[in-house]
Amino acid sequence: MPPPTASPRTTGPALELLVHGVGGTTPQEMLVDPRTVRVTGDTTAAIYRRSADVDAEQHPERYREEPIAEAYCWSNLTSGNGSRALWLLLLPFMVINLAHWMRPTARRRPRAIRLYGVLVRLIALSLTVLLTAAACEVALDLTAWQCAGVPDCSDQRSWLGFLSAAQGGWWSQPGRRLALAALVPTALVGLLWFLSNRTWSAYESQRPLSGPDPDDEAPPPEPARPALGRPGFWYGRRLVARLRAAHTAAGFLTVTACVTGAAARHDRAVTGPVPAVFGRLIEAALVLGAIVVLWVVCRRGRSERRLDNQLDRAVITCLPGTALTLLVLAAVHAAWSRPGWTSSGPLPRDVTFQAVTLAQGTLVVVLAAVSLDLYRRCPEPRTVMRGLGGPAVAMLACALGGVMTGGVAQRVADWLDGPGSPGMGRSALIEGPPVLLSWQASVIPVLLALLLVPGIALGVRTWLTARRLGPVIDAEYGETCPDPSRTERIARIRATAALTDSAPGMVGLVSGATLLLGAAAVGGAWATGEVPGLALDGSGPFLESVADAAQSTGSWLVGFGFLVFVACGRRAYRDPSARRTIGILWDVGTFWPRAAHPFAPPCYAERAVPDLASRMSGWTARTRGRLVISGHSQGSVLAASAVWQLPARTRAQVALLTYGSPIERLYGRWFPAYFGPGQLHGLHRSVHCWRNLWRATDPIGGEIRLGRESGPEVDRGPLKDPLVYGRTPEHPLPEPVLGHSDYQADPVFAEERTALLERLHPVLPHQADPPREDVRAAPAGPPDTAE
Repeated sequence: MPPPTASPRTTGPALELLVHGVGGTTPQEMLVDPRTVRVTGDTTAAIYRRSADVDAEQHPERYREEPIAEAYCWSNLTSGNGSRALWLLLLPFMVINLAHWMRPTARRRPRAIRLYGVLVRLIALSLTVLLTAAACEVALDLTAWQCAGVPDCSDQRSWLGFLSAAQGGWWSQPGRRLALAALVPTALVGLLWFLSNRTWSAYESQRPLSGPDPDDEAPPPEPARPALGRPGFWYGRRLVARLRAAHTAAGFLTVTACVTGAAARHDRAVTGPVPAVFGRLIEAALVLGAIVVLWVVCRRGRSERRLDNQLDRAVITCLPGTALTLLVLAAVHAAWSRPGWTSSGPLPRDVTFQAVTLAQGTLVVVLAAVSLDLYRRCPEPRTVMRGLGGPAVAMLACALGGVMTGGVAQRVADWLDGPGSPGMGRSALIEGPPVLLSWQASVIPVLLALLLVPGIALGVRTWLTARRLGPVIDAEYGETCPDPSRTERIARIRATAALTDSAPGMVGLVSGATLLLGAAAVGGAWATGEVPGLALDGSGPFLESVADAAQSTGSWLVGFGFLVFVACGRRAYRDPSARRTIGILWDVGTFWPRAAHPFAPPCYAERAVPDLASRMSGWTARTRGRLVISGHSQGSVLAASAVWQLPARTRAQVALLTYGSPIERLYGRWFPAYFGPGQLHGLHRSVHCWRNLWRATDPIGGEIRLGRESGPEVDRGPLKDPLVYGRTPEHPLPEPVLGHSDYQADPVFAEERTALLERLHPVLPHQADPPREDVRAAPAGPPDTAE
């Protein structure tokens, strides 16, 4: 928490601190001036002013009509350089991290809250295991074991010649091929560790500003702070370090299991030069390591009520190092010479994917039960899906992980097999990926077909809503001779903007269908042990054709989906405009700290919120002036979070102006424990004054919905958009429909900003002029804190 500001002795100057929204913008655009200067900050995030305003505090007479303007630019935190576009491949990790923060509101339920967090962290751990297992499937099973072990396959790939069993070289033994191929998944886990550690040093390890009261006085007592106002909320250094160690160890242990499994089974089946006890010892160490990883993940959650500077050095250092050492021992054990050992068929990996999928489904179901119990005890009508938003999003994270891993395995298998169809036995050179992946791919066309019905229903409803809005719009603008095309366009934009409120229903439908179809896929793979095309042979021409079509279409769909991810990342690396578009995803998805998955993209708010809180506290303490922080879109969420972090004395000098804000429409409904009605009412009571502007044409921003019970009215809207219907003397050209952008172009913006600054003036009682010496001795009155 920044140091509290002393009570103001003068009104001082006025400052407007602008915070941009999703997608970012330049300081020149925000300040409407090509000449800007960086006041404080670095190339990643900084505060800018116009060149003429650098010494504005020294000349307050120049700013009697409008406040000093500053712009906080944070877009480089999410979409600055090309390498960050590759974060798109970490999408499942980001989505499961969102599920952690979607917990329903709970009062006096610490055990249920802790259980909710543990379940989400376990699902996140399963995603790491799934990703590593997919890399092992591609490198160890499909390439080193199957293709290199079949001369017809390895002869078509010259780069596999030294691994080919037909060559009889040193690397031709199956164990050595597996040990060499293990470098690929090991490098992947190491890369994830490196990226997480680097962003942890840049984000989570940056301690927020803290210090004593400037006047060395005890701060006034405050009511209990909400979660977003706690000192340690934006400082997740300890937890991320622990989770990074656990997930890295889990990845290494997964590779170890894949390497040592085949060798240990061979040693137990035949009498050879390697004693079977070595394999048993490695497997026992694997079980022990898995128990330790689970203990680390489940034992401790976040520390928010204080700045937790401790680090669990033993866990951070020893756990990944021990797991890597065990992996090296497993590779040496597998590479030991075993004459006569040959590879045939696939590695026994179906059980691994089935166990991970079953574990994910079970955890999601238990998470749903916990969420429903929390919601039942503290229901809030605006919460999405009656508290099931977190489990639904967790299910989507698992589905995304399955699509990405299945897509890679399917495409690599098709590429290695050439003209054959892996798993179908029709001139196939290799067995192909696990049967479960084929079943999962086969249900994707079914899922898409199911979504056609609600998609069509939403389209029809939007069209009907637009037709009903036509007369309303004509009456709103008072047009006696309306233009049908103009009215239709405005109505269509308003109706389309309202689709945002239908997103929870679609997410719930997709998640529920994914859970049921995934369970059917696991059952089909377990019962038949064959891909759908073979499992339904002899069931009739219709079912056979449907199964073949679903399998082939689904296989190409998952492969196409993965290629789309790669193509988007590659395009964003080269094209700054595309990079900015992809960065919008992270502006929304990476607002929250990494509380569930340490390999998720980093939380930019852990840098942005302390930046804003420190700037507001420092400037008001130094100048004794008034400050209005105005945030657009995602910037309004950052602004509100920063105001929550301020001491009560500083908040008396700060006003909050939000526009195009998703605070209630998105965050209040999906994250009720942090932006629910109780938390927003508390913010309204604590901040000096707050105003929110919104439009009916805005698909993102909306009302705050607080009413007057906690203070003056917050919402003003819906604002007219467009400002005028047709041509007028003041607007000779047609005005555009602005939607989510350019709120500052509306005259209401300047009007509300001025009103907020005026309400920050201290109200002094009128009295007769005192003698001159009394004037000099009279102290300045305290600020008026009444809203």
